[in-house]
Amino acid sequence: MKTREEALTYGLSFPGTYQEAPFRDDNWQLVRVKGSRKAFLWTYERDGYINLNVKVDPEWRDFWRNAFASVVPGWHQNKEHWNTIILDGTIPDEDIKRMISESYDLVTDSPARRIYEAVKKIPVGKVATYGQIAKLAGDKNMARAVGNALHKNPDPVNIPCYRVVNAKGELSGEFAFGGAGAQEKLLKADGIEVTNGKVDLKKYGWEIEE
Repeated sequence: MKTREEALTYGLSFPGTYQEAPFRDDNWQLVRVKGSRKAFLWTYERDGYINLNVKVDPEWRDFWRNAFASVVPGWHQNKEHWNTIILDGTIPDEDIKRMISESYDLVTDSPARRIYEAVKKIPVGKVATYGQIAKLAGDKNMARAVGNALHKNPDPVNIPCYRVVNAKGELSGEFAFGGAGAQEKLLKADGIEVTNGKVDLKKYGWEIEE
């Protein structure tokens, strides 16, 4: 991804977004969220490159800056919460898209983001139910949303969705987590016993402190 058009097209692919040039300067093109009007993607040309300003979780801020020389503290914005991505061709598209996606989630405080943060907390050697994750994400009634989010997991390495099972301890269908038997293999690698597609919740269930 090296052009403004590519960045704007991706930003506008998220639900409830629109483009705006608020400064009477066509060099500044923003993508905002309808309703709140909050911007999660700023685009502008500087020093011969298209730059993107994206909001970032402080926990990930330095990770991105250390991973790529072309990710720097947010230009003209709060450097604790914003990063600038310089589109010089050195950053893989998937990482640019992930940073834009994370910015969107932060600005919208989407349920998916809260679900992923909850899943990250499941300890190695334990499983949690959809209901537990829903409750931890702030709404005990969105267990179905949990399932939908897990199957769209943008970062399987850091979001261990395979540690989530249903209320009976049963694993997900074969289409999840990379194909037939993938979830069972991942759980066994964590030291969790799986018998007939099921985990003993009394033994391996995560006890969440209220």
